Amino acid sequence: MKEFSQMTFEELLREGGHACSCGRTHTTGLKFLRVGKGAVEALPEALAFLGKGKPFVVADANTQLAAGRRVLEVLRRAGIPFVSYVFPEQEERLEPDEYACGALAMAFDPSCDVVVGVGSGVINDCCKILAHMAKIPSVIVGTAPSMDGYASNSASMVVNRIKVSLYCASPVAILADTDIMKDAPTRMLWAGLGDMLAKYTALAEWRISHEVNGEFYCEKIAQLVRESVRRVVENADKLMQRAPEAVEAVVKGLILSGVAMDFAKCSRPASGLEHYFSHMWEMSALAKGERSDLHGIQVGVGVCLELPVLEKLLTFVPDKEAAERAVMAITNDEWEKQVREIFGPTANEIIRLEHMQYHKNDKAGHDGRLRRIIERWPEILRAIREEVPTSEELLPLMRATGMPTTPQEIGLGEKDVHNAFIGSREIRDKYLLSSLLWDLGVLNEFYY
Repeated sequence: MKEFSQMTFEELLREGGHACSCGRTHTTGLKFLRVGKGAVEALPEALAFLGKGKPFVVADANTQLAAGRRVLEVLRRAGIPFVSYVFPEQEERLEPDEYACGALAMAFDPSCDVVVGVGSGVINDCCKILAHMAKIPSVIVGTAPSMDGYASNSASMVVNRIKVSLYCASPVAILADTDIMKDAPTRMLWAGLGDMLAKYTALAEWRISHEVNGEFYCEKIAQLVRESVRRVVENADKLMQRAPEAVEAVVKGLILSGVAMDFAKCSRPASGLEHYFSHMWEMSALAKGERSDLHGIQVGVGVCLELPVLEKLLTFVPDKEAAERAVMAITNDEWEKQVREIFGPTANEIIRLEHMQYHKNDKAGHDGRLRRIIERWPEILRAIREEVPTSEELLPLMRATGMPTTPQEIGLGEKDVHNAFIGSREIRDKYLLSSLLWDLGVLNEFYY
C-alpha cells in the first residue's frame, strides 16, 4: 500500500478507508475538499455532491466580513435556499462553550439539512457540535490558516469551565480558499505555524505513551504528519510575505493533521503537552474574565517551553526507588490542595473526575507505568531524539517570522507557566510529558 504521506487528498479520502499494517482500517468523515484560489466557489458543487439542499450558515462578525457575505452570494447565485446566523459582535472573543452552542441551537432552523460554518477554530468546533446534535453533516469554509481542527473528528470545547475534547464527527466538506486565508491577520498566520510546529512534540509524546501504556500508535499516520510539518517548515520563511505556496503549505498541513486525527480517532497525532499549556491558559483567562491569546500562538509558546524539558530529559537516568518515594509522599489532601491552588473554582470538577473516572494517582497504576518506563527507557529517549528538533534548530525559525516564543510576549508570568506545567496532567486522562515526569517523581524538579 502506498504510504499516507505520499497520497493525494483524493486518495486519502477514498470511500472505505485504508486497511493498515497497524491492524486498523483508517477512515475519515471528510468526503469533499477544495484547497486553493477561489475554492469558496465550489460550495454549490459540494452541497450537490453531498445531496444537501438547504444550509444553515454560521459566522461571527469578523468571519462574516472575511468570507460570510461571499458565501451567501455564492448560494444566491446558485439558487440555493439558506438560513443565516451571525453571532452578535462581543467585547470579548467568542468562546466554544455552552453559551455559543445554546445560541446556535436556539437559532437553528430544523428545515436545514446541513450546517455550513464560515470561520476557523471556534466556529468550526461549535458547528460540529450543532451538526452532531441535529444529526446532520457539517461543512466548513475556512477563513484563516490558524488551527489544525478543520478536518478532525473532535471539537475543542469549554464545558463547566474545563477545556475538553468532545468527539463527534469531522466536517464532510472543507473549502479552504487561499485568496481568503492569505489575508488573515498576521497573528492567525503565527497561530497556524505554531499549531504545525507542535506536531514535533506531539508525535514524541504519542510514541512515549505507546511505550508506557501500550496506547495505540500508527507509524503511517505519524509519517503523514511528519511530512506535512516538513513542507510547512520548508516554506516558513515566506509565510509572512503571504506567498501563496507558503499559505497553501500551512493550510494543507493543518487539514492533513485533522485527517490524521480522524484516522487515529484521537488527537494524539497532533496534540501533546504544548497544547495543554494553551488549554490551561485559556481556562485561567476564562476564570479571571480575561482574554487569552490565540490558541495556536499559545501552543507555539508551549513548544518553546517544552523543548528544554525534553533536552534535559535526554541526560536523565530514572531512579525507581526515588520515584516510588516521591509518589508515595503525595497524600490525597496535599494533591487536592495543589489542585485548588491551581484551578480555583474549577478544582471541584477536576477532583471529581480524578476520583470517579481517571484514577491517574492510583498507586498500583503508577507501579505498572514506572516498571514499563524503566524497561522502555531507551525507546522513550529514541522517540525524543527522532521526533523533536533542538532549541537551536527551531527557535530561530520561529523568531524569523516575528511570532512570540516566550510567555512574557503574550502577557503571561512565571505563575502562569508553573500552574500550566504542574496542572496539565490533571485536566484530562491523557499521558503527557508532564505525566511521565510525575511518574518519575521529578515533575517539580523539571519545572523551570
